[in-house]
Amino acid sequence: MISIRKSGERGKANHGWLSSRHTFSFADYHDPQHVNFRSLRVINEDVVAPAMGFDTHPHRDMEIITYVVSGSLRHRDSMGHTAMLRTGDVQRISAGTGITHSEFNGSIKDPVHFLQIWLQPNRLGVAPNYAEKSFADAEPGRLHLVVSGSGRDGSFSIHQDAELYLAKLAAGQGVEHPLKAARHAWLQLIKGQIDVNGARLNLGDGAAFSKTDWVKVSAVQPALFLLFDLS
Repeated sequence: MISIRKSGERGKANHGWLSSRHTFSFADYHDPQHVNFRSLRVINEDVVAPAMGFDTHPHRDMEIITYVVSGSLRHRDSMGHTAMLRTGDVQRISAGTGITHSEFNGSIKDPVHFLQIWLQPNRLGVAPNYAEKSFADAEPGRLHLVVSGSGRDGSFSIHQDAELYLAKLAAGQGVEHPLKAARHAWLQLIKGQIDVNGARLNLGDGAAFSKTDWVKVSAVQPALFLLFDLS
């Protein structure tokens, strides 16, 4: 079974310096039909104006993943980390017992476009932890494991039975991902156009999968997407 979340149906916020699209309920946007999907709580697609950003603010007991689509994002946190994330970089923060951080556009002339993702943890009160890695040169035509509960194959570990994959596809390329019994999936299309399990997804669309054995993707146009495998 597949359920499509059209890009234009997402929540919207425009603060002048920030344009945001909310796949799930967030801040002042509430949709009782789209509060979360399994442990996946937030997918915000943000575009931040040059030299602007989010002042220092707190998080706790959440697994936070940031993927930079284009531009640069300057990060600073209470654990002592500073970073300049660039196109194709992924950052993972396990907020645990609590952190504060700030995120600002690292450019004074170009916007930064990124996805911020929250997964609800299966353990509370853990020690906060930080990691980052570049996937800018990820090989097209296959799924790259970015996050997992076990940290296998060099992926970031999180406190949840969930896996996150990234894929870049040229037009005509395809990938398949098996879903074990009682598993679910969410696909978020960042760029391009794809066919997945017989349905057409366009830029910004998402799709939920349950009670299916496979997620089968074929790129109609060059595509970039994230795929979550969830308990």
